[in-house]
Amino acid sequence: MNQETTWSTRYRDAGDTYLFGTEPNRFLAHRLDLLQSGRTALSVADGEGRNSVWLAEQGLEVTAIEISAVAVEKARHLAAGRNADVRFIQADMLAPGWPPADMHDAFDWVVGIFIQFVGPEWRDRQFDVMKQLTRPGGRILLQGYTPKQLEYKTGGPSAVENLYTAEDLRAAFADWQLEELVEYEEDIAEGVGHKGRSALIGLVARKPE
Repeated sequence: MNQETTWSTRYRDAGDTYLFGTEPNRFLAHRLDLLQSGRTALSVADGEGRNSVWLAEQGLEVTAIEISAVAVEKARHLAAGRNADVRFIQADMLAPGWPPADMHDAFDWVVGIFIQFVGPEWRDRQFDVMKQLTRPGGRILLQGYTPKQLEYKTGGPSAVENLYTAEDLRAAFADWQLEELVEYEEDIAEGVGHKGRSALIGLVARKPE
């Protein structure tokens, strides 16, 4: 079963419910002042639109990439209900030749919230795509789970190799300016998909000018 089928099945099975809720990720939302230093934002693996719609509501010019057609339709519905202007694109960010040339160096912010659906063999490719999308001087914001999340079982992948350590992220962004890298635990409530005590990691990294 491919990623599109897997995720579309999950989102379809949720019915009218939003699997990860309709409110933005807390790590993202708490960086509003910093986010507003930019004009354009791209949310990768955006799911049902909770983060892209919120970013648009903050006045950013937002594009969202998502592999699941079902999720994109739910995201469009969410955006319409909240009068948010988001450019939604159904695409596989790991597909050969992606991103298209007109999206290279195009965004002040590239946001990846819980995009840990790949292991180390694809993570470099995933991060490389995000780096290509970020303009010089722009930033990547990531939120993910650490390996300790396997003890909590409150969301995220079951494969430890998909989870982030601080060392992993420092290595991946060694040539960028790390403005924030924080590991912490808190209770989160993001729909039925992420609920309860969680072991989290957040990163903000700036691309060299």
